[in-house]
Amino acid sequence: MGKSKLLFITHEMSPFLELTKISEITRQLPQAMQDKGYEIRILMPRFGNINERRNRLHEVIRLSGMNIIINDNDNPLIIKVASIPAARMQVYFLDNEEYFQRKHVFNDKDGKFYADNDERMIFFCKGALETVKKLGWAPDVIHCHGWMSSLVPAYLKTTYKDDPTFKNSKVVYSVYDNDFAGKLNPDFANKAVMTDMTETHTEVYKPGTASALHAGAIHYSDGIVLGSENIDDEVLNNVKNSHKSVLEFDSTSDFENYYNFYDEITNEELVHVA
Repeated sequence: MGKSKLLFITHEMSPFLELTKISEITRQLPQAMQDKGYEIRILMPRFGNINERRNRLHEVIRLSGMNIIINDNDNPLIIKVASIPAARMQVYFLDNEEYFQRKHVFNDKDGKFYADNDERMIFFCKGALETVKKLGWAPDVIHCHGWMSSLVPAYLKTTYKDDPTFKNSKVVYSVYDNDFAGKLNPDFANKAVMTDMTETHTEVYKPGTASALHAGAIHYSDGIVLGSENIDDEVLNNVKNSHKSVLEFDSTSDFENYYNFYDEITNEELVHVA
C-alpha cells in the first residue's frame, strides 16, 4: 500500500493569499498531514493579486489547455504551480484571464460583490476536479474549504461518482464564518448543472446565499468540519440535521484530530466526533 492521498481545495492559502483565518489553516493543516505520512496536493484559484514573480509561479503545460464549459461558453483553464520549499509542498493554481485577472478577489474597488462570482465558483470547482483527473492522481480524501469550493461535493457524488479517479474518494467540507452578504446570480443553480445531473441535484444551492452553498456542500459531503468558533445558526442546524460525521471546532488543535477524522471517514465509521 502506498501513502494515502489527501487533496485540499481552497480559495486562499498563506503566503499566496491571506484574506481570513482559512489561509492559516490551509497552510498549516496540509503540512501537518504530510508530516503524518499523507501524500498532499493543494488547488486554489490564481487571483490577480497573487504575485507570480514573488511566489515563483510557472505554468504546467501538460495540465493546461483544457476548456471549462459554463453556459455553453468555453473558458480556457491554465494551470500554474508554486512550491513551498520549507514544507516540500506544491500548490496548483487555476487561472483564467476573464475570471481571475482582477486586482480584487470577490468584491470590486467599491466593495460591490462581483456579478459573476457564481461563474467564477463553477469554473473553479469544475476545473479543480478536471485538473486532478489530468494529474492521474486519485485522492482518498478531498477536503474543501469555504463556500467557493462548495459545489465540489455535489459534483463528486453525481457527475464524477463512477470516475476511476474519484470513485473511492471521500469528501470533507469545512464551514467557516467568513460568509458573503447578498446572493449569487439567480440562475446560478441552473448554470452549475453538469453531465449526469439535473436541476434537482442543485436545488439545495438555488437560493444562492452563503448558507445555501453550505447546505448543498453539507448535503453531499461525507464529513463536516466546523472551522470557526462562531458558525451561523442556520448552518449549524443543517450540520446537526445531516447526521454526518462532524469534527467540532478546536482552537488549540495540533491537527491530530483532523488525522483521526480523515481516518474515520475513509473507514466509514460514521460516528459523531465530539
